[in-house]
Amino acid sequence: MKILAFIFLILESSLVFSQSQIFSETPVFVNGEEGYECFRIPAIIRNANGSLLAFSEGRTHGCDDFGNLDIVMKISTDSGSTWSSLQIVVDNDEFQAGNPAPVLDMLDPNYPDGRILLMYNTGNNHESEVRKGNGVREVWVIYSEDHGKTWTGKTNISDQVHPFRILENEAIDSPKSWRSYANSPGHAIQLNHGEHQGRIYVPANHSEGEPQNKFNDYKAHGYFSDDHGKTWKLSDVINIPSSNESIAVELRSGVIMQNIREQSGMHKRRLVALSSDGGISWDSTYFDNELIDPVCQASIINLLLPDGEEAILFSNPASENERINMTIRMSMDDGRTWPISRTLNEKKAAYSDLVIQKNGMIGLLYERGNDGGIHYAKFNLDWILNGSKL
Repeated sequence: MKILAFIFLILESSLVFSQSQIFSETPVFVNGEEGYECFRIPAIIRNANGSLLAFSEGRTHGCDDFGNLDIVMKISTDSGSTWSSLQIVVDNDEFQAGNPAPVLDMLDPNYPDGRILLMYNTGNNHESEVRKGNGVREVWVIYSEDHGKTWTGKTNISDQVHPFRILENEAIDSPKSWRSYANSPGHAIQLNHGEHQGRIYVPANHSEGEPQNKFNDYKAHGYFSDDHGKTWKLSDVINIPSSNESIAVELRSGVIMQNIREQSGMHKRRLVALSSDGGISWDSTYFDNELIDPVCQASIINLLLPDGEEAILFSNPASENERINMTIRMSMDDGRTWPISRTLNEKKAAYSDLVIQKNGMIGLLYERGNDGGIHYAKFNLDWILNGSKL
């Protein structure tokens, strides 16, 4: 009852907490338009000037995961109501560039107006072949110092964060060889609490050793930078077989909560790992029985409440067997329970990424299924509460 009373007290304090439900949705990346047959893998951040930067993979010849894939971006300066024309941010010729993981660094003294880091992956073969050692996935970072207008500083950081990768014509008999590799996908985070304040943390995953049934060669991990992207270090591996695509949030205590796709489909639940040292090592792991999942990516983010307290929002297709039923959940106790939820779209829905707009509204950039393009939905807390008078 105390939690319900607390929510009631904050409802009247701003637009996002008003007693009026607000919801709208806009197409952002439309399949078959602007030079691409398909758009997948959304990621979104709010810029220092309040604009929204929406990223995706622009897939030239269809929705397959491998091929001529570019990282593309659109900008909204009116809180997601309209979007700019498409900008190609990364073009890897005829090969793959994907898994965008953007983050806004607001704590670098050299860039008081903020600097954006965009981590991404490249690949020269299908994931199934890379898992066998027949190809290489690499990790890169670029930067924008003008709110996403231009991008510079392209740097291959694979030696630092993907050191066990199999290079071309290299022997693949090492049991520790890492094959496939992927950032998030979705936004990365900057830590704001404790001794690791300012750290850039990027959730990731890799396949390790020979491919196994049920994808048990996949394991999640992370990598981080304490010098604003100059150098990078690896976290410990989250040593749970079949842990895959990940997204992270910093709790009020400074603990990192990494929320992970379980690839085998045996559990039909999200896997969670907790780190009290800023993502270096992992204190505990568990399956969250409330967060059902059909083997898909998901998103998680902090929502700062007017009195300084925080809630956590989570989005995914809430189904055990199908990529349908895109749902927003809310936790008031650092993800221990998720008592509040609302379905955003009951039909086909897949990957998503959450953002908090400058006006306090909540945004979700999400796929309408694997081949339905990418839309942006924005809504307030009262919409999540479904107009409930608590």
